[in-house]
This record gives sequence, C-alpha cells and structure tokens, in this order.
Amino acid sequence: MKAKNIITLASLAGVPLIMVLGNSMLIPVLPKMKSALDISQFQVSLVITLFSVPAGLVIPIAGFLSDRISRKKIIVPALILYGLGGVVALLGVFLFNNSYLVIMAGRILQGIGAAGTAPIAMALASDIFTGSERSKALGLLEASNALGKVVSPILGSLIGLIAWYTTFFVFPVLCIPIALAVWFFVKDPTTNKQGESVTKYLQDLKRIFKGKGIHLLSSLLGGSVALFILFGTLFYLSDYLEKKYGMEGVMKGFVLAIPVLAISITSVTTGIVTQRKTHNYKYFVVGGLILLGISNLLIPFFIENIYIFITALVIGGIGGGLVLTCLNTIITSSVVMEERGMITSLYGAVRFFGVAIGPPVFGLLMEISNLATFGTAGGLAFFSAGIVFLFVNPKLAQAKGEVSAQKQGSRQTWRKIIYETITLRNSLGRLILKPALKPKKRKDEKQKEGEKETEMEMTQEELTAEFAGTKKK
Repeated sequence: MKAKNIITLASLAGVPLIMVLGNSMLIPVLPKMKSALDISQFQVSLVITLFSVPAGLVIPIAGFLSDRISRKKIIVPALILYGLGGVVALLGVFLFNNSYLVIMAGRILQGIGAAGTAPIAMALASDIFTGSERSKALGLLEASNALGKVVSPILGSLIGLIAWYTTFFVFPVLCIPIALAVWFFVKDPTTNKQGESVTKYLQDLKRIFKGKGIHLLSSLLGGSVALFILFGTLFYLSDYLEKKYGMEGVMKGFVLAIPVLAISITSVTTGIVTQRKTHNYKYFVVGGLILLGISNLLIPFFIENIYIFITALVIGGIGGGLVLTCLNTIITSSVVMEERGMITSLYGAVRFFGVAIGPPVFGLLMEISNLATFGTAGGLAFFSAGIVFLFVNPKLAQAKGEVSAQKQGSRQTWRKIIYETITLRNSLGRLILKPALKPKKRKDEKQKEGEKETEMEMTQEELTAEFAGTKKK
C-alpha cells in the first residue's frame, strides 16, 4: 500500500475508534453513575440506548446526504457535533439540579453526531480502495473499531478514578484532531458529484432490495445480532465483576477489554486472510455466529469458574471479529459506489439498534437468571447463523459494475501483454521470442559464410592448378 494511502487509511481509522468510545468508555463507570445519580438499572442502561437509537435513526439520512453532497462534508461536522454532546453532558453535571436529563440530552446529541462517523467512513474507504485492498482497508477499520472497544474500557476505568463524569471530557479532546485529519488528509472521490432527489433515492433503495433484499437483510441481521450480544455481555460484565469479585477501576477495564481484544486481533487477521477469497466470506460469518452461540451457552454453566468464563469470552470475541469484518465487505461490495452510502448507512443503523437493544434486554433477563440471559443470546446467534447460511449469496458480494470494470480491465491487460510480447517490448518477449529468432539469423549467416569459403577454396584450387600447368610448360 502506498504511503499516501496509508495516511488516508490512518485518518479514516480514527473515525470508528472515536465513535466506539461513545458507549464502551462509559460501560465501566455505569455502576458509579447509577449510585451517584440514584437511578435504576434500567435507567442507567438508557445511557447506552439513548446514544444508539438516535444514531440508528439518523444514519440513513446521513447516508443519503453523503451520497448527495460528499462523504467528507458529513463526517467532519458529525465529529464536531459528537464532541459538543460530550460538553453538554459534562456541563449538565455541574450546572443543573436534574443532571440525569441533561446528560441524556447530551447523549442524544452525541448519537446524532455518531450517525455521520463510522458508517460513512466505511463507505468512503470502499470508494477509495478497490479489489483486495478494499478487504484489507475495511478489516483495518473494523480493527480500529474493535481497538477502540479494547482501549475504551481501560481508558474509562482510568479516567473514572478521578470522577465518573470526567469521561465526557474525552470526547471534545479527541474529536477535533480527528476531524482535522479527515478534512486535510483524505481525498473524497464523491465530492462535487451531481446529487439526486429524495424520490430517486427511495426508488434506488427499493430497486436494490428488490434484487438483493433477502441477501442484504440476512447480512444486516448477522451484524446486529453480533453487536447485540457483545454490548449486552459487556453491560452484564460491568455489573457482575463489581458485585461478584469486587473488581473496580483498571482491573475491571482489563477484563472488559478481553472479548473486544479478541475481536480486534481477529478483525486484522481476517481482513488479511480473506482479501483474495471473496467466496469464503459467507462461511466465515456463519462460523463466527456459531462461535458466538457456543460462547454464550458455555457461560451460564461455568460462570463460577473464572478461567472457563474468560475462555468463553475470548471464543465469543473471535466469533464477533469474524462476523463483523466479513459482513463489512459483503455488504459494501454488494452495491456500486453510487449506492454504497445508503446501504452502509442502513448497515450502520441496524448495528446501532443491536447496540441499543443489548443492554436493556440483558438488564431485564439478568433479573430472571443467567441461563435465561445467555441462553437467549446463544439461541439468537445460532438462529442468525442458519439465516446467513441459507440466504446470503456470495455471488452478490461484488457489484456488477465493478465486476464488469474488472473484466474489462483484465481484457485490456491481456491485450497489452500480448502486443508487447509480440513486439519484443517486454521481458516476456525478450526472453522467449527473441532467442527463438536469433538462431535462424545465425544459420543464414553461416550458410552465406560457407558459400563464400567454398568459393574461396575453389578459387585457390584453380590458381594452384593454373600455376602448376604453367610450370610444366
């Protein structure tokens, strides 16, 4: 990958990293927030939900605007709004008596800002990179997302040692430099293109789902279920580790980081391994969902054994990494560039809905039993694996326009190779054809030289004979 592309990818990778801090960094401090604000378990789960639901609702609008205007012109203001929401939440703690409602207002603002970040960055990366580089780029973006999940519980735990509300200060501090990096270092190929009307947008969306609806819906289900289980499990862990083991601060952050570290490592590895094996994406997704199901079915039976419990979390993290990385490529490659913004936006929306539903559903199931909590999650993972296996079509995981362009490019490449080989302009022609032509030239030359030598010999014989005859006389 060229140095310029590396800088572009590094700038884009900061976007999903900052987005994921919005939920994962707050999870370790939720028990302290619950105590400080004197709220219920369900109310504290809304800190996650009221961020994710607005994001899920606004993402399709952000996708439409990114297709109509420019992806970069959506990402940068969205990052600024994201940081502003953190400022509102922080001010609410100090300036208002009912700080819970102000914090929720700040979280809603952050959710709206988050809608224009990672999903649009994913679409922009798909526009910039093509072929095998796209799979690698999307794998790195997913790894950045997962890395944010790894760092954020530890970061949240560390900052939470000062006070639980200081976590809100991190958002404006990080959002501004990332926004500047995207603005100055990322070249947007969708800039200054002709926009389309809302009616045309909806017609295109209807046409896409008419031809690929089952394939896309099955893929969207797999992604939302994976994140539902991940954030539900993290929400459960945050409360369980504190109550069961009295684990707080950095140690709790490290334990919460285990499953998402597994996701991060798996995402990078999967992006590299699968970049030339597009037909295997579906099976990686199915395998990942099965691993998630196995992980969740193990947890209620071995929850008292910390080692098996952590092993189950790692297995689930590996499964999540397989699912999310491969689905990124399947979904973005199922449509052409002009349609990619709307589809990745829908994908981002259902991912956020999975994140939003996970904590409150797990919170309600936790009051029943561990078996009900993780049995439900495991069963949902196996159900999704079956749906993906039956209805996701690997042949649709590459847009027709791009396939045609690749075929045309392949034809032009072969024509160029054949022409340059015949005319001896490339190494192949010089190595194969040129040596084959040289012996023929040498043979002709040798034949001519032989004839000359024969003539010379005959001339010498005639002179000798003539000289001998003259001497006799």
